[in-house]
Amino acid sequence: MTYKNTVRRTVLAVSMLALLTSATPAAAAAPTERSGNPTWCPTVDDHRVDCGSVTRPLVAGKPKLGTIDVSYAVVRHRGPGAAKGTVAVNPGGPGEVAVDRAAEFATGLRTVLADHDVLLVDPRGTGRSERMPCGVSDVEYRFGSRQEQRDAVARCARNLGPKAEGYTTAATADDIDAIRARLGARKLTLYGLSYGTYLMPVYASRHPERVRSVVLSGAYPLGFDPLVRPSAQAVSLALRRICDRSVPAACDGDKAVRDLRTTAARLRQRPMDVRFEAAGAERRLRFTEGQLANLLFEAASRGAGAVPREPSLLGRVPHALDRFVHDDPAPLRRLVKEEASSAGKEDQAPYVAVVCNDYRKAWSTRASKAERWRQYRAALAATEPGEHGAFSAKGFTEGPTDGGDVCIGWPRRNTASPQPTRPEMPDVPVLVISGDLDANTPDANGRAAARQFARSEFHSVRNVGHVPDLEQSGCVTGVTGRFVRTGTPGDTSCLKNLPPIAVAPVRH
Repeated sequence: MTYKNTVRRTVLAVSMLALLTSATPAAAAAPTERSGNPTWCPTVDDHRVDCGSVTRPLVAGKPKLGTIDVSYAVVRHRGPGAAKGTVAVNPGGPGEVAVDRAAEFATGLRTVLADHDVLLVDPRGTGRSERMPCGVSDVEYRFGSRQEQRDAVARCARNLGPKAEGYTTAATADDIDAIRARLGARKLTLYGLSYGTYLMPVYASRHPERVRSVVLSGAYPLGFDPLVRPSAQAVSLALRRICDRSVPAACDGDKAVRDLRTTAARLRQRPMDVRFEAAGAERRLRFTEGQLANLLFEAASRGAGAVPREPSLLGRVPHALDRFVHDDPAPLRRLVKEEASSAGKEDQAPYVAVVCNDYRKAWSTRASKAERWRQYRAALAATEPGEHGAFSAKGFTEGPTDGGDVCIGWPRRNTASPQPTRPEMPDVPVLVISGDLDANTPDANGRAAARQFARSEFHSVRNVGHVPDLEQSGCVTGVTGRFVRTGTPGDTSCLKNLPPIAVAPVRH
């Protein structure tokens, strides 16, 4: 489920899009200014910002492992009088930072900040909250072979040692609550994007009395499918939708899916060599069926519909698949090179540790590695034909960098218990939104996320990909802003009326 990993470095020049840009440089603990704020505290036009940190146990109940300082920023509301509430926002990842993006959050949440404060927390091990390198870079992890990815996970665990147990979603949720208590906020409105839609329900289950309401954008449930079938099926659905909605008709959706099936089968037999430059070096990628899956369910979902008339990766996919099946791999190779060039040197410890500690697996985490492999292969063998759409089961499940078999070598020692998938949730208003072109966190997962709560409503946003808030018209942020401020989304008709994305024509 790399669909949660919104860290994929696309910098777009609009407010909420900046929430998903690359992480800012690490910062050591800073001295305090006379105002009481640390020197790293960001500035935001027209708003006071208060910053600080709380010292937390690295692993609860294990004082010998030490502590960690978790940093936060509170962007104060601009209206008169006391704030009507505090909104805690997480932009995803796992591992995305928030504090140094306070100005971008303030722009995207402008309506909310009229009368609510916004709380931004850098999760432990990220940004201003004591980074924790484990020696695995973004480029080697994302674009290594599947075996290299599994090896990187095992190396990360060895390098973290006993501290690996401290990096969990539950620990981050408890950190947020400790900051809430420090601030004196009685309750929080929880606003999660991508991985934040996993974190915020965990917070809600652990601190139910502290939750006022919840917004989940680009959502998936705690009990997601470890074999990633909803995303596999959503790839084909997204291709059909963009073709059927293109004006004038740029492609045939059924043909695009047939071309995808042919391309996946060919890459399964003979991967494509792609040379690219990233992180200051030239590299070589063996582009497999799994890499194709990752490109189409994660990368192609990111930013789709944000700027509808501008070319996007998803809009170029039908043409690239058509050319590939006609023995012209150049367009697909270009898409791969463009995506691979975005990879960086950022250490992946916060990402790897959280997904391997927390996420649901297709094996028992208490089993030996050999037994895990047996259980995983049995689960794959039990899938029905077509459950992974145009892909083979093995091929698609080698696409996620946070799912499939990637964590199979994560050790039994120094690891936390898996996150419960069906905890009791508070009875509060919940708004869940998904983009109907999103194969990363598709509508099926959004609906399942909504079912975790008794008082939830789900909305699918037409012609938008992962994290619908990123579209530029203001429709989605208007709906979510109203929900935060009033407890109801109001008129949601605009969610069905966003324009179709541009699609490169398929010519014969």
